[in-house]
Order: sequence, then C-alpha cells, then structure tokens
Amino acid sequence: MKKVNILYISGSLGLGHVTRDLAIANELRKLLQEVHIEWLAAEPASIFLKEAGEQLVPDADQYANENLPAEQSARGVHLNLLKYLMNSRKEWKKNIRFFLDLITSGSYDLVIGDETYEINLALREHPEKKRFPFVMIFDFVGLESMSKNPFEKLGVYYWNRVWCHDYRKKIKPPYDLALFVGEPQDVPDTTFGFRLPGRRELANALYSFIGYVFPFDVAKYQNKKEIRNRLGYGEEPLVIVSIGGTSIGKEMLELCGKAYTFAKPAIPDLHMVIVTGPRLSPESLELPDGVVAKGYLPRLYEHFAACDLAIVQGGATSTLELTALRRPFLYFPIDGHCEQAGVARMLSQHGAGIRMNLKQSTPESLSVTIIDTIGKEVNYPVIPYGGSRKAAEQIVELVSKCGY
Repeated sequence: MKKVNILYISGSLGLGHVTRDLAIANELRKLLQEVHIEWLAAEPASIFLKEAGEQLVPDADQYANENLPAEQSARGVHLNLLKYLMNSRKEWKKNIRFFLDLITSGSYDLVIGDETYEINLALREHPEKKRFPFVMIFDFVGLESMSKNPFEKLGVYYWNRVWCHDYRKKIKPPYDLALFVGEPQDVPDTTFGFRLPGRRELANALYSFIGYVFPFDVAKYQNKKEIRNRLGYGEEPLVIVSIGGTSIGKEMLELCGKAYTFAKPAIPDLHMVIVTGPRLSPESLELPDGVVAKGYLPRLYEHFAACDLAIVQGGATSTLELTALRRPFLYFPIDGHCEQAGVARMLSQHGAGIRMNLKQSTPESLSVTIIDTIGKEVNYPVIPYGGSRKAAEQIVELVSKCGY
C-alpha cells in the first residue's frame, strides 16, 4: 500500500468533535503503513491540534470560525440551532471557497469531514472537483423545531429537505462513506417532515453505526483514587463543572457557584472546580470564595473520572464520557438547541444523568440536587465504545477499494 495523504476537516463547535477526530486519526496511523494527515479546523480545535503536534494546512487560520456566529446567536443560555445555521451562511460560503481552492492546489487521496455540512454541499454542487473518496461523520440526523414560530418550522422543513435530498432523489450522495457516532436507536424514528422520509430509515440506509468514540481507554480510568492522587486532588467531595468549548453557558457556571454556598453547610469539605474552557475567561465570572475557576483543561475527561459529581451542559461528548466513566452527573441542555434535546433523549434511554432546566433552577434547588446526588452509585448500562477503531477500519477498507 502506498502512502496515503489525508485531509481531515474537523468541523462543528467547541472541542468535542476534534477530540474524537484525533482518536480516529491515531487509529488510522496504526492501520495504514504510510499515512500523512493534514488538518483543517478553526479555533479552539486548531489550538488543540497544534498542542497535540498535528500539522494544519497552510493558511488554516483563514478558515471561518463557526463558534463566533453560534456565540453571537445565543441569548444567554438560549441557542436556536436553526438561527445559528442561518447566521453561519457567510462562514459557510467562505469555507467552501477555501476548501475548493485547497483541493485544487493540493493532492489528497482521501478527505474526511466531521459534521462539515458545507463541504458536503460543495462537493454536491461541484462534483468535478471531487477526485478522492470522501468520508462524512455524523452524530445526529435532521433538525427539529423547538418553538411554535411558523418561520422556524418552515426553516426546519427546508433544512430537512436539503438533508434528505440525495435519499429522496435516489442519487449517490457526495460522500463515499458515512459514519454515525452512536447506535441506530439514537436516531429518532420519525420523519424529516411532511412527505419526507424517516430519519432512522435514512440513517440505516446510508450510514454505518460505529458506537461511541472516546479519546481515552475507558478501562484505564476505573481507579478513582489513583486518578485523584495523580491530578492533585484530596479526598474531599469533588464537583467538576464545565460548559465545553464555547463561551455559551456563563449563567450556568455562576448558578453552580451560588449553589455551592448553599451546599457547603451540608458538605463542609465540598470542593468545586469550575472549568470555563478556552473561550471564556475565568476572571469574567462572579463566584463565591472557595470555588476554584480554571480555563481550558487538557484531558478534561481525567477530571471527570476523578470527580464525585459533574455538572455540564447537554453536549454529547461530555455527557457520554461521564456515562462511560459511570460518574453521577447533572446536565443542562442549552435551551432551543435541538441537537442537545436529542442528546437528552439518548441519555434518558441509557438512564444516565439527571436532566436540569436552567430557567427553573435556583441556587437553593440546585444545591439540594447536588447534596442528594454527589458520590451516589450509578447503574448505567455499559455503552459500546471503541468507535475510533471501527471508524478507522472502515476508512481503511474504503482506501483499499480505491487502490491505495
């Protein structure tokens, strides 16, 4: 097998996707004798990749940052995913131009895109530019209206028609392999909309389900005491609070800080660490004495493994890591974010975590939940992980079929 040159595009928001992308890339390096991977990503994913010693394409800093329109579209803890997509059109156009120029000037044997919907559209509209197999990675299927607003319902219907276009028209999609991070039951068994196909029907027909992808070996993170010692934590009850890789969620972090003061009398040695992530300054928070605020923490999953309770937003990455690590956790889905509503449904199926509502939570009520949940034994079912290996094996099979 000759050397394989791969362009890996890590899309979407925050850091959840790039951590799984790097896990898949590392598995590819184990399976392919000779492989060269170049990355295309925006901050903070690009920073994560640089710190990991990965190579970004030239001028990668010109690639549009989709975190910005998401943060600009958010109103406090409310983020309507459709509104974000509409506000991202300018960034999508810029990214399409960048991508088309890149594949014209570069020589790639394979392109992988993680939730890079604009790249999928670009290859559909410019099939003559596609001189390589293309792998697309998904973790949800279709949008849902989160309000009674008729304009939102119309926008969701339009987007869903675009999503299922190839399946409806019975034509080959731009991707040669579609990988779904999760299981078939994670896809709602509902239609995309009026006279449109079923979402699970489409997923079963077009996608390959690989289970879940984690950037760590779950089996190596079962000894909580050893992990706490290594990270410098003591034996005190430990709460880790995190919002992920965007700046959305400041209100949740400050609510947790206020709840700490009410929980402290019941748990005198309570230790709370608030992780703001790479796009929100710890100094911007109003927190009581005793609460520790930190910015970006590499390998946040290690701190999850060490904790007695985690409080997070409703993103799939952090909540599934906590499920796999079998740690008690509370999660606050972002209001109006239909993808996180889907994650909440998936967690409910697994019996994992306690769903919270920021608008209905007070410091007093949250402190009661913290007291009742911290250190509690959980009985989550074992979820299938090892998805990075499964993804890499299918990608290598595709590469082999193409003669590399």
